[in-house]
Amino acid sequence: MLKGFKDFIMRGNVVDLAVAVVIGTAFTAIVTSFTEGLIKPLINAMGGSEAGQGLGFNILSGNDSTFLDFGSVINAAINFLLIAAVVYFVIVLPVQKLQQRRKRGEEAGPAAPTDIELLAEIRDLLQQQQGRS
Repeated sequence: MLKGFKDFIMRGNVVDLAVAVVIGTAFTAIVTSFTEGLIKPLINAMGGSEAGQGLGFNILSGNDSTFLDFGSVINAAINFLLIAAVVYFVIVLPVQKLQQRRKRGEEAGPAAPTDIELLAEIRDLLQQQQGRS
């Protein structure tokens, strides 16, 4: 049972799908909290005429809707880099090492059906077709 599960996990794009799900959900809340709570206040301390505005400037003075907020852009970039680093080192790198071991033959790959199993499956399918006709 565990071998079948392991073969399923290592097949095709299952790992890529898992990486996408993890990037989209699991780490987003943690990293966003970190960057919003710790990094953004440091960025905001570097610029802006008011503490709430952060690093940026108004294109038209007196019109807050024209504020270019560079602090939020920097914050989003840091957020993305942290999420990508965690996913790479926790998921992608270990899976790549496992796939390399399989290529070298140190670990068995997914089990392929034997000739006898394939012939038995063909026989069963032919019997089902003959029963329907």
